Amino acid sequence: MEEIKKNDDKILSAQNVHTTFRTHGKSVKAVRGVSFYAGYQEILAVVGESGSGKSVLMKSILGLMPENAEVTADQILFMDKNILEMTPEQQRKMRGKEIAMVFQDPMTALNPLRTIGFHLTEVLKRHRGMDKRTAQKEAIAVLEQVGISSPEKRLDQYPHEFSGGMRQRVLIAMALCCRPKLLIADEPTTALDVTIQAQILELLKKLQDETGMSIILITHDLGVVASLSRRIMVMYGGLLMEEGLTEEIFYSPKHPYTRALLQAIPKPQAGDRKRLEPIPGMAPSLIDPPDGCPFAERCKFACEQCEKGIPKYRVYSDTQRAMCIFSAEELDARERKVD
Repeated sequence: MEEIKKNDDKILSAQNVHTTFRTHGKSVKAVRGVSFYAGYQEILAVVGESGSGKSVLMKSILGLMPENAEVTADQILFMDKNILEMTPEQQRKMRGKEIAMVFQDPMTALNPLRTIGFHLTEVLKRHRGMDKRTAQKEAIAVLEQVGISSPEKRLDQYPHEFSGGMRQRVLIAMALCCRPKLLIADEPTTALDVTIQAQILELLKKLQDETGMSIILITHDLGVVASLSRRIMVMYGGLLMEEGLTEEIFYSPKHPYTRALLQAIPKPQAGDRKRLEPIPGMAPSLIDPPDGCPFAERCKFACEQCEKGIPKYRVYSDTQRAMCIFSAEELDARERKVD
């Protein structure tokens, strides 16, 4: 795959990442040559359907894959340090302390047999070398920072005594305990109601403003990131379909898959009664992925050439590129014919 544009302000960059799972004598090609970067003090959103490779890509970067996973890359740099050259011990020290991750599903991510205080103080003692008393004081401060009331009492409570939104705040607090430079939030609003979703997203933005850390936000919902992210990466079938500034993605999408995702978002404007357009078909199997564009079977603009090989990127600006054989103008013309 082609390299991304060089940028002196990137905190994390990866070139040509591949992740393959070996299972039952078969190979699942979950990530197939993705290159990307995250800038300092920016919020980068990674969007796409379930199974598109979003979470696997980030866990591959952090070395959090199971033994049956094979991860290769030309280069993975974090603050100019090559992660590929680190020993397992160096990677372990980096995780949590410099790069933290908030995992999916707050309802099951915490150990039900341990108190909230244990979850937080364990992180502080392990990564920052604090004694028990100092760790408890810091845990109280971090819980207060993420908006949990009466933090002193909360330390002795168990996860089942917390609502879903409060558990998500605890997970974010655990990630913040080591003051990371980069926070990866994997579907942080999944299983939460709309009001709590808004609170969690507002909290992430507030924390980013206060600490200056970078955030990579993984989600399947483009609507979630509209007012939060600076840039958006759109993934599908283990590939990076399109990336660009949030304004570019929402107001001038260049890839048919990005357009299809946007057309499936409800638009509550008064007087707009346009019917939502679902994306037909299913995502391709990554056990035997197609030779061409993975979206071709579901794309209303696809032609025979789309199935002959993975398209090269079309570069539209310093910040936007899309993996499609058609230019944006050609897609617009085909859209008019389809309508």
